Formats: sequence, C-alpha cells, structure tokens
Amino acid sequence: MNTAATRRAFLHRLGVSAAVLPFVAGLPQLQAAHTKAPKQRIVFMFSPNGIVPSHFWPEEAGVDFKLKRILQPLTPFQDRTLILKGLCNKVRGDGDGHMRGMSCLLTGIELFPGNIQGGSDTPAGWASGPSIDQELKQFVQSRPETRTRFGSLELGVAVPHRADPWTRWTYAGPNQPVAPVSDPYQSFELLYGQMKDREDLGSILDNVRDDLRQVSRYLGKADQQLLDRHATLVRDLEKELQTSHKQSLAVPAPQLEPGVSADNDDMPRAAAMQIQLLVNAFANDMARVASLQFTNSVGQAKMRWLGIEEGHHSLSHDPDLNEGSQEKLVKINVWFATQLATLAKKLADTPEPGGTGSMLDHTTIVWTNELGKGNSHTLDNIPFVLVGGGLGFKTGRSIQHELTPHNRLWLTLAQAFGHDIKTFGNPKLCAAGPLALS
Repeated sequence: MNTAATRRAFLHRLGVSAAVLPFVAGLPQLQAAHTKAPKQRIVFMFSPNGIVPSHFWPEEAGVDFKLKRILQPLTPFQDRTLILKGLCNKVRGDGDGHMRGMSCLLTGIELFPGNIQGGSDTPAGWASGPSIDQELKQFVQSRPETRTRFGSLELGVAVPHRADPWTRWTYAGPNQPVAPVSDPYQSFELLYGQMKDREDLGSILDNVRDDLRQVSRYLGKADQQLLDRHATLVRDLEKELQTSHKQSLAVPAPQLEPGVSADNDDMPRAAAMQIQLLVNAFANDMARVASLQFTNSVGQAKMRWLGIEEGHHSLSHDPDLNEGSQEKLVKINVWFATQLATLAKKLADTPEPGGTGSMLDHTTIVWTNELGKGNSHTLDNIPFVLVGGGLGFKTGRSIQHELTPHNRLWLTLAQAFGHDIKTFGNPKLCAAGPLALS
C-alpha cells in the first residue's frame, strides 16, 4: 500500500495542503486512517466422484446442526464452518457429467467443443473461461498492497500425469488449464529451492539482455518478434529474482520427510507434506490464493491404508443398496474430510504473522467435488463446505438453498475480497447476484 499517497488523499479530503504531510505523518489518528486491511487468503480443495448424501448433509438448517459421519473430523471447527446445500453446477453444453463437473466447477462456464470423448455424451475440449481462483489471483496481484511472489499455488496429491478435462479444474483463461504440482519435493523447490542458482543466474541475465539487444539490430521483423518473446522471459526471470531475494521468511522452510513418492500408496504422506508446504507458503506471504487437488474426476485411487482395494471411481458407481460399497465410500470421504481438518488445524495453530489471531482467522478453505453423487452423476447438490474466517461470512451454520447456481458462490467470494464483479462464468447463471453469507 502506498501510505504516503493515502495520507495525501486523507489530507485532501480535510481541505489541508499536502505540504503539512511531513509534520503530521506520525500522528496516531492519521496513522489509523490508513491502517492496512487484514490479510485475506483462500484455499480451494477438491476431492472426486461425489459423496454419500445420507452421511454428509446435516438434517438441520441454521446454527443448531449436527455433523454427519463424513463431516465428523470438522467437529473442532464446527463454529467456523459453513455447510452449503442446494448449490448446483448448472453449466450445460458439451462433455459428460464428470468433464463438466470438473472443468466447469471453478470456471462456471461451458467447455469449448473438442475431440475428447467421455461417457455417452458429446466430446468436448477445455473450459472457455478462467477459474475463480485465478480470477482472484489476478485481482490480488493487481494491487501493490496484496501482491505476492506467486499470487497463487496449485498443488495436487496423486493427480495423474496426463492433461484432460477430468484432471484439470484450474484455468488461467479460455483454453488455458493450469497443471497442479503433485510432487512435494517439486513444490519445495518451487518455493525455496535453488537459492544459489538464482544468484548465479542474476549475474548471467545482465549479459543476456545486452546480447539480445545487440543481435536484434540485425534481424528481420519475424525474428525480432521471436527475440522479443525471449526478452520477455528474461524480464520475467529478473522480476522473479528480485522478488525472491526480497522475500523475508516469517517461518523457516519445513524439513520434508525423504523418500515419499507422488504415487497412490504414498497419498497420506504426500498429502501431509503438501498441506505443510501450503501453510508455510501462506505464513511467508508467498501467495494469498491456493488450490489443493486430490486425484481427479473419475479417479481410481485405491485407498489401501483404509483397507480398501477397489478403485474409488468404480465404488462410486455401485448401487446404493450395496452396503459394502457405501461403507467404503463413507470411509474414503471421511479421509478427505480429515485432510481438510488437518489443513484447518495447521492454520489454526499458526499465529497470523504480523497480525492478530491465527492464520485460520484470515483464511477460508472451500472443499468441493465435481459431483453431488457418484452413481447418478448428478450436478445438483454439489458439496460445498467452507472453513475459516477472513471473508466476513457468518460461520457455524448449515444453509439449505433451493437448487441455486454455484456461480453465485463464486461472486460472493470475489466480492468478499473487494473484487466487485457482477458476473462470473456464464452471466445467465449470475442473474440473482451473490449469496447472502454475511
């Protein structure tokens, strides 16, 4: 925040010349006029293949609600939890339910036509607009007082090494899926690694920039355009170097357990590491927006650590009368809820750096899914569970909406950040405006 400019504006409103600024800048009342707003952060957490509704949704609405079995891990945070029933993904168009459920979830807009075939529906391509996390990233990065080194972090746990609408829920823009980082060691390197290499690179970039400028004088227009793209990369690297060198750590980099893979059977350990890295990056103000993606739509994780050998997606297609499969699905969803509770606890246990309260007081976690129920592929009653504070919502409630487009929730989040957009995704699904959660 440009505090001098803020003081000048304040004095201007008082009808006083800015010439008095050096004399009054330290006055307590004037200091209060430009006090920094508390930090706001948000994490979007994904788990796939729908839920078991009878073990998920509270029977009661309002503040006097009881957590069902799947949400029991959130008991310590019930007073800081919002459960939103009745929100629906009403985006239609090309693609099957899983594809639209995944790639239209954070974007709220249709998929482009394409040649990726899924299920029995029409083929489709990528989403035709940005996701809400990237929209918020662009907003916070546009303001000096909220800009951070990365803007956003996209982390994953056991996300497959392939790119399609079932594996991507974050989009920088139309046709621009963003791949999550599923390897915790790669996440660590992104955040903290190669410090000495950056110092060496800094001295090289000066020479490269001068060389590029000299070469460009002898090139045609097409080659100059190509060279300009290389020059842009050099400038971006310089900015990254400058930002990373300025970054002061409120908390030290975590010590990671060695030998953990990004594969199926190491999901519990990889999840713990990714959660720790996320909280640590937030504490060091490297980003204010993050996503944490567990596997993918139609994901076939085999949760052997829970005694489950079948693939998750296959189980989700079994009929409701198959009690054995239903019990396994409940256990799987309890495990995901436990990861949410773990993230919330780490935030709650970390004092807000340079502020008051805990980091959870300044962070909202949004847990969701691409389907309301796996074996019906419904996009109605998509689970949305919000944990934490900082956005001004009244928590400790279970709210039941009437088949409401989930785009309205994304409007609510954006406006809570001070981003006064009137539509997000498909404008027709935003006609009723943001939800009343405050």
